Amino acid sequence: MLDFSSLLLAAALSGTCLAATMVAIWLTAPRAGFVLTVACGIIVLVAHVILFWRYTREPDPLLCQIALALLSLGFLIICISAMQYLGVREHRRAIAPTFAAMAVCAAVTFMGLDGVGFVITYATVTALLSTIGAMFWINGSHDRRILLVVSFLSGTCALSFALCGVVLMAKGQWTLGVAPDNWAERLNSVVAVACMTGLGALTLSLHHLQAQIELKAETMTDPLTGLMNRRGLASLYGERTFGPFMAIVMFDLDHFKRTNDIYGHPVGDQVLCRFAAVIRRYARTGVDAFRLGGEEFAIVMSRVTEERAYDLASKIGVAFGTEVVPTALGPLRSTVSGGIGFGEADGSTLDEVLARADATLYAAKRAGRNCVIGRKKTGRADVVEPALRSA
Repeated sequence: MLDFSSLLLAAALSGTCLAATMVAIWLTAPRAGFVLTVACGIIVLVAHVILFWRYTREPDPLLCQIALALLSLGFLIICISAMQYLGVREHRRAIAPTFAAMAVCAAVTFMGLDGVGFVITYATVTALLSTIGAMFWINGSHDRRILLVVSFLSGTCALSFALCGVVLMAKGQWTLGVAPDNWAERLNSVVAVACMTGLGALTLSLHHLQAQIELKAETMTDPLTGLMNRRGLASLYGERTFGPFMAIVMFDLDHFKRTNDIYGHPVGDQVLCRFAAVIRRYARTGVDAFRLGGEEFAIVMSRVTEERAYDLASKIGVAFGTEVVPTALGPLRSTVSGGIGFGEADGSTLDEVLARADATLYAAKRAGRNCVIGRKKTGRADVVEPALRSA
């Protein structure tokens, strides 16, 4: 059976291999910053294990303080890497309490209460690991299976550190003078090696998952305006049923070919970006915006009445008409035409609603452009009428 020193050395070896793997991954994908942060945290933990192993052979108060500080710091860095992956930006909520606990630990250890220092450190690590598990449990929105396994491993590792602290308190070992060596410490060494190895493997999975998500986002995003493209529209709404309180507004910039011919394509790109910015300005919950291609845009509105759809589309048209793009030939104002298609009480497909919006868009162009046209329900048949002139 492995003795305690062998377990520590196994943990150091495992951590070193994991850190090297993480660095290699980061070198091939520098955008995955959380992977490098994980590697840094593991390297700090390896340093802790090596110093702690030496402390078990040559007890020294200063060595004890450094080893305990590295243990807290290593898991703090790993906690920050989890925040990076999940997009949690409030790092200070983890950093400030951890450094405060490290300062208290150093103080009590310096006074000879090294057992208290171990308890404080174990409590800090337990809190950090529990925080990691909770963040993945609450904030994870991608592959729940992977995220739940991360939560489980973090919680298991946290429990093993908590047991180490509980055993010290139960025995009243406030002053040790040597490294603690009990069943909880041995169990913790085994659990920590297993969990860190598992978390390292899951980091590879999370990196792969993030790369897939980023690639999918890129394929569904228009690179010029940053809006979702036609593929994004099909992905979000291709399988949806459009009821009477859902609508699609199709916009087409008026005389855009002439704009490109006279002012040049760079100015045309500016006009497209200005219109995209106007759409974003009026975006709200239940409104998604898309660039379908060229000068054609669309917005999908949910939980909206016909009057509200007319109002929002018309405001977008009016706001765009006030936009001025400076050019070498003088200031440029552009206008847009819009057509609205609605879902039906018995349900409509995306293609059906797009076709209705496209028909009313062409009606707006035939009506002289620079307006929004929608369908108004009557007792007889659907008729087309302008909602509001943009000029």
